[in-house]
Amino acid sequence: MGTIGSEAERADIAEGEIRVLVENGEYWLRNRGDIAMMTTTVERLRARWPRARIGVLTHQPGILRALLPEAEPLCGPDWNWGPDGWHGQVTRTAATMLVGPAALRWRAVTDGPKDRLRALRAAAKRRPGDNVSAGYAVADDEFPVEIPAAVEQASLVLALGGGYLTDVDRYQAHRTLNLLEYAGAQGIPTALVGQGLGPLHDPGLWRRATEVLPGVDFVALREGRRGPELLSRMGVAPERVLVTGDDAVEFGYRHRQPRIGEDIGLCLRVADYSRVSAAAQQTLGRVVRSSAGRLGAGVQPLIISEYASEDRLSTLPLLAGAVEARPAVGRGGTPGDVARQVARCRVLVTSAYHLAVFALSQGIPAVGITASEYYDDKFHGLAQMFGTGLRIVHLNDPELETALTEAVQQSWDEAAAVRDALQRKAVEQIDASRAGLERVFRLVDSGPVRPGHTRGK
Repeated sequence: MGTIGSEAERADIAEGEIRVLVENGEYWLRNRGDIAMMTTTVERLRARWPRARIGVLTHQPGILRALLPEAEPLCGPDWNWGPDGWHGQVTRTAATMLVGPAALRWRAVTDGPKDRLRALRAAAKRRPGDNVSAGYAVADDEFPVEIPAAVEQASLVLALGGGYLTDVDRYQAHRTLNLLEYAGAQGIPTALVGQGLGPLHDPGLWRRATEVLPGVDFVALREGRRGPELLSRMGVAPERVLVTGDDAVEFGYRHRQPRIGEDIGLCLRVADYSRVSAAAQQTLGRVVRSSAGRLGAGVQPLIISEYASEDRLSTLPLLAGAVEARPAVGRGGTPGDVARQVARCRVLVTSAYHLAVFALSQGIPAVGITASEYYDDKFHGLAQMFGTGLRIVHLNDPELETALTEAVQQSWDEAAAVRDALQRKAVEQIDASRAGLERVFRLVDSGPVRPGHTRGK
């Protein structure tokens, strides 16, 4: 048998040795916006490195296999890679074909009762002053260092976009920072993409971020309003930072339709990090129903998060009394299912950030409704990235009914006029996001594909 000597052959072997460890940010895979970001990024990784192993940290291996067969789940108890070689490949392929679809069907049937029970138990255990994040009630001193075993063989540690580097999700923020710090200390390239930072007022989290983030090789931000200034104050070198837009923009843009939709999309989320008064909820429902009746539109409920059924429990009651209420996506529905529902809308009214991303990326104007600093930052950052098409209404506005009615009407009226401009802005962000990932690719291409403890930071 001849020796392998050509440059192409050596490159092919090297690519097969690449292992990308993906910090998902939402291990339960119940947020379709986060899944959309993950889908886009993993597809880009696979296009660049067809033979690489791409592992995603998750508590739901079957769901990951169903939604994203291009990746392999890294899950407890040791959070490690599966076996190498043909046997490992056959095992992973069989699991994807058999386990994934069954897991998605099982979730569709069982998640409703389980989520309601989980939410009740969490509320019963919660103490006043607890920080609630990613399904955990977390006190200030309860941030264990949990480093997955898979990092030891990783060629790259990549933290996907999300809104978890913030006070309202301190558990996940600390978990991500711990992972990035450990990987960097081993000489493994590290990067964050599509990130939204802040609000960051917690002294412990701020201190930890200033210890870790200046050592990360590259940070791509989804907005330029808040993130760059925060990173600068943390001491992150500006040449390591790029504002790209959200990685789900490309996902939303792919689902655009040539015709303008005829519905009003609606999503309200009521959660610990987004409290909404009963009066504001009633006003929101009344305005959307009356606007739909006046404009001859259907009302399309849009469910982006299935965690504790938060979007369903808050949104579906608002449709009661609507002249024409559309059905919501099933619990086993995919991000693509929701993006296609968005495409049937002429305007969106949403308190969920990623639904606004889906809409604007397709050229559909949106009304972002907010009741917290967390969502203020999200929506104002998104509005700056698109430049038009997003009106922001605060649910604490004393003239809420008037402000919301006017915002819906104005967005409806301008739908045709802003469509092309919004889609052009989406393309600009897609290009910037891809350029950012090219910088991530070069971190691996310029060094060893597996950590040899010789690469300097």
